[in-house]
Order: sequence, then structure tokens, then C-alpha cells
Amino acid sequence: MGTNILDLSGRVGLITGAGQGVGRAVALRFAENNAAGVVVNDFNLARAELVAAEVEKLGVKALAAQCDVTDFASVTAMFEKARAKFGSVDILVNNAGNAGPDPSKVVRKPFWEQQPSDWTPFLATNLFGVLNCVRAAGPSMIAKKYGKIVTVISDAGRVGEPNLEIYSGAKAGAAGFMRAIAKQLGRQSITANCVALGATRTPATARGTEDPEAVKKILKVYQVKRLGEPEDAANMILFLSSDASSWITGQTIPVNGGYSFAM
Repeated sequence: MGTNILDLSGRVGLITGAGQGVGRAVALRFAENNAAGVVVNDFNLARAELVAAEVEKLGVKALAAQCDVTDFASVTAMFEKARAKFGSVDILVNNAGNAGPDPSKVVRKPFWEQQPSDWTPFLATNLFGVLNCVRAAGPSMIAKKYGKIVTVISDAGRVGEPNLEIYSGAKAGAAGFMRAIAKQLGRQSITANCVALGATRTPATARGTEDPEAVKKILKVYQVKRLGEPEDAANMILFLSSDASSWITGQTIPVNGGYSFAM
């Protein structure tokens, strides 16, 4: 039998926004690949508890952690609980995104028609949420001289998306931050990478991905003629979270069905 190069034995992962969609798929992938523990974060505790129960059914210890990633004190408390249960957090997946837990705050209209109050949810979740979690995770990774940080961004952050300028800018900012972290922490054997997603079928995108005509229009600019599934993203995130990717850092890797290409 071959060796599973994606094996996470002895490693504890914390995934933000893991109560559904991509985050849930990542939590289950970690469990399927022998993680020592999985911290399932979500703004909605009930969702986190359901996914934590799924993880435990796979024979892996889990912690459901309610936390608003835009609140540094809340993030710090979550990491303290995680370390109290598991001893360390070896892998951080910054998956929480969009405009936070309230879909009504997603404003899609020309930038010139927006107000500064429309920008705050995107910046707070997609940029400051990443900063908060990395700040909370980093010191113990440095002390251990080991860590994997993966931030989920969007192809909007790579190529720009009209009417989602602030979202695009926040995701691009998160990618730039991760490149800087990769340079700062590489000597401590800590890697930092981004996964940039194209149109992916999740509960958060349900309004745009359940209408066949809307999907047909979306797929005109995709080379692989289907929407992404949470598992497509989870597979790449698992790779970047494993020791199989130990010489990869500072990269933004698209998982996007060919919507855009990267050199």
C-alpha cells in the first residue's frame, strides 16, 4: 500500500466559516485524512455543531467554535479554547468571507452609487478577519516552528469584478498580506498560501447558482463547463495544509474551472 502524502496525523486544523459550503468540505477532508483535531468555526454555533458532529462520526475529535472573525477579542478567545482542547493549532484555513454572516449586506451596484457603510462588511470579513486570525495563530506557530496558513480568496481578487470593487480589493489585499506573511515566516517552516475560487456552488451563492439560465450565462466564460463544488476547493486546501506542499509558499492558486489563468 502506498503512503498517503496528504496525511494530517498529529496536526490540528482550525477552519473559519466551516458551518457550510467550502469550510464544511475542508473540515471533512481534514477528518478523512487523519487530522488529530478539527476546530469548526462559524458565526452560527448550531451550524458549527452539526459539522463538528460529522467530523466526530469520522473518528476525529472536533470543537465547535462560535466566533465573529471581525472581532479580535473573539478570535483570540477561540484560539485559546482550541489550544486548551488540542494543545496547538497547526493549520489555519481562513475561509470566512463575503460580507459576513448577513447576506442582506451584500451590495452589488456600481461603486459610484455605494456609501462607505456598504464597504465595511467586505473589508471587515475578507481582510481584517484574515489579519485577526493570522495574528492569533502566528505566535504559537513560530514557537513550534511549524504551521500552515491557507486563505480562501476569489478570482475577483485576481482579475477584478465590476460592482464588487470592495470585495475584489479586500480579497486582493488578503492575498498581498499572505505573500508578506510567507516571506516573514518561511524560515520558521510556516507556509502561507491562497486559494482563489471561481463560481462555486455553496449555500452563500445559491441565489445565483440554482437558476439554470443564470448558470448557463456564468459558464460561458469557464473552460470546464460546470460550477465548482465545495470539494474542488477542499482538495486544494487539503494539499496546501499537508506536508506534501512543504516547498510551496506565497502563492495564489486558482481553483476556477479555467475562468482565468495564472502563470
